Amino acid sequence: MPFEFERQSISDVILVTPKVFGDNRGFFMESYKKSEFYANGIDVEFNQDNHSKSTKGVLRGLHYQQEPYGQAKLVRCSRGRIYDVAVDIRPNSPTFGKYVKVELSEDNKKMLYIPVGFAHGFVALSDEVELLYKASGEYNPQADRGILWSDKDIAIDWGIDFEPILSEKDKAQPTLKEVFH
Repeated sequence: MPFEFERQSISDVILVTPKVFGDNRGFFMESYKKSEFYANGIDVEFNQDNHSKSTKGVLRGLHYQQEPYGQAKLVRCSRGRIYDVAVDIRPNSPTFGKYVKVELSEDNKKMLYIPVGFAHGFVALSDEVELLYKASGEYNPQADRGILWSDKDIAIDWGIDFEPILSEKDKAQPTLKEVFH
């Protein structure tokens, strides 16, 4: 099997570790294989690929798309190092408002599967970061939503000792309680 699938503290979020074949020329790995993912509970069809670049200290998130335009994501850091965060925003979930945080990097080559019903964000820990991710739905600007990255009720430990660089949009996002009152 070219992948290991590890369910996180919120079991619908899955850390995927690919098998990497390396030698003096570099490495090879499969980053997605439908049959393996489906056999391990990730049975979504990905319809869009995204690529972002950030510099150290940039924090993006927490983003999601409002139903019926929700997006499952498969996130991979191809350059640099990040903390990637998924927050459960499913109102009827026993883990509503809880989060999973993992380190993704070009060195560990791990990927995080985030299902529909989660807000997603990350913070760039290295000088340059490139993120590649698959999304199950296409971007819909009318459904674009967010939760404040520093929401005290969620209390995400971003693992940083500096003030992050944020977009104006991310600075002004509502809290979880304001969205799901």
